[in-house]
Amino acid sequence: MLTDIFQWTIIISILAATIRIATPIVIAAMGELVTERSGVMNLGVEGMMLMGAYVGFMVGNQTDSLFLATLAAMLAGAGMALIMAFMAVTLKVDQTVTGLALNLLALGLSFYWYRVAYGSSGSASTPTTRIFDVLPIPLLSRIPFLGEILFAQYLLTYIGLALVPLIWIFLYRTRYGLLVRCLGENPQAVDMKGYSVGRIQYLSVLFGGLMGGLGGSFLTLASAGVFVPEISAGRGWLAIVLVIAGNWSPVRILWAALIFAFLDAFQLQMQGLGIKLPYQIFLALPYLFAILALILSHTRSQAPEALGKPYSRE
Repeated sequence: MLTDIFQWTIIISILAATIRIATPIVIAAMGELVTERSGVMNLGVEGMMLMGAYVGFMVGNQTDSLFLATLAAMLAGAGMALIMAFMAVTLKVDQTVTGLALNLLALGLSFYWYRVAYGSSGSASTPTTRIFDVLPIPLLSRIPFLGEILFAQYLLTYIGLALVPLIWIFLYRTRYGLLVRCLGENPQAVDMKGYSVGRIQYLSVLFGGLMGGLGGSFLTLASAGVFVPEISAGRGWLAIVLVIAGNWSPVRILWAALIFAFLDAFQLQMQGLGIKLPYQIFLALPYLFAILALILSHTRSQAPEALGKPYSRE
């Protein structure tokens, strides 16, 4: 059985699946990173991904346009983020409560709208939507080993991977990124410089919502082609955990997401090979890693000082 695991085709399959599984989590985590760097703790990522998944599926099913479906998914996530920003920044409601409420709202709305549009979720004829095709990059996809893993993926996967260096450049090499980071540490200093704390936080939360919706769209427009209730399956929560485990650093968040995705891809492959161990052990592996990473990150946490604290001008 071990010889089956270490075949090149199996290894390539696991590593390619790792990149795909990590895609929606990385995209959502990059959005959450910017949001938290601005001082807003958005626990509604799960709901934003779920709404993005549903709206993307619905628009794709009705229009057969992947561009419109993806755009609609991002706007759905932004709509949820707008509620989050209004409650947390304008009304200064407790951010934890607001995030949890958004998740419950998205769960109920997505299921209700699906039932209204398509009837029972258990019907024999499950509605589907067109999905993205794998997009091999010319020449690069022919590189032995690495080509199949990195350069024969979905368009959204390339976007997700590109977001990591782009967010790093934004946060650490641009003036506006510096403002966002300063806002998470000392919003009063930003206010004293004449910048609008509320405006920057609104934009940061909206960006997080756009990325949450985009990450959710991957689940229906690239991975499944169908929508089922709770299709996000905790990925929004994982995005939040990985931001913390990655110590609010884009590169570390990517590595944490890849490790989680590798364990998930590995357990799927092991079940496919028929390894005679309780499948619950394999299913638990990625989540045990997430819990362990969260525990270990507590000792070296460099969370933004003002994270989760509503700012009021004195």
